[in-house]
Amino acid sequence: MDLGLKDKVIIVTGGSKGIGKGIVSLLAKEGAQPVIIGRNKSSIEKVINEYQKMGLKVGYAFAELTSPEQCKKSVREVLDNYGRIDGLVNNAGVNDGVGLEHGNYNDFLESINRNLTHYYLMAQLVLPELKKNKGSIVNIGSKTADTGQGGTSGYAAANGGRNALTREWAVELLPYSIRVNCVIVAECFTPLYEKWINTFEKPKEKLDSITKKIPLEKRMTTASEIANTVAFLLSNCSSHTTGQLVYVDGGYTHLDRAIKNQE
Repeated sequence: MDLGLKDKVIIVTGGSKGIGKGIVSLLAKEGAQPVIIGRNKSSIEKVINEYQKMGLKVGYAFAELTSPEQCKKSVREVLDNYGRIDGLVNNAGVNDGVGLEHGNYNDFLESINRNLTHYYLMAQLVLPELKKNKGSIVNIGSKTADTGQGGTSGYAAANGGRNALTREWAVELLPYSIRVNCVIVAECFTPLYEKWINTFEKPKEKLDSITKKIPLEKRMTTASEIANTVAFLLSNCSSHTTGQLVYVDGGYTHLDRAIKNQE
């Protein structure tokens, strides 16, 4: 299926690793012009070199996403270089483990800034361009917002906020035919996920205990599977889809409970 993304300029925050990298790779292969925005210069430069060797067009701009001025500068650079913006994928974030009992106000606030406020800021900065082009926004969220894992107050609040903003923006932007959706990720083996797994005393046993609970094929979701859904939601192939929270998780968030009740 031709998604019709050729030459579309799409910003992907945190697009040099994990899920973001998977999204950027697919967009580039579809003929779009993805632009990575993030702070990790060495990581971004490395993947840009990889794409250049493959003959794929991928742009970039450096920004610490918690800095409004750096975000504004990066969006200006995208417009200077490409003259338009057709889509935004809000992806960057990290489960920083800021909880209630052992956390504090400042760490909680920093977690919200790290994982939520730049979603709002980036959307606001690109909105004038999306209004011109009837563009699309895809937020990346996590099941942490609605399953209650404990010890992740900041990250859970941020993901709840991502879900709420998705619905709110979808309604607010209806007059401009701008679609807004959210892809919810449960268990995807990214570098950050691997880092988290390795914090346990027995990482392999922990990973196995999670994987066996994933209903469909007892395996982790891949970054490319998430990217496929994101690309579809960015494209006109999903031209009447907005305000949706789409779970790409092999049934992990919902079906595991139903299956247990049948046992």
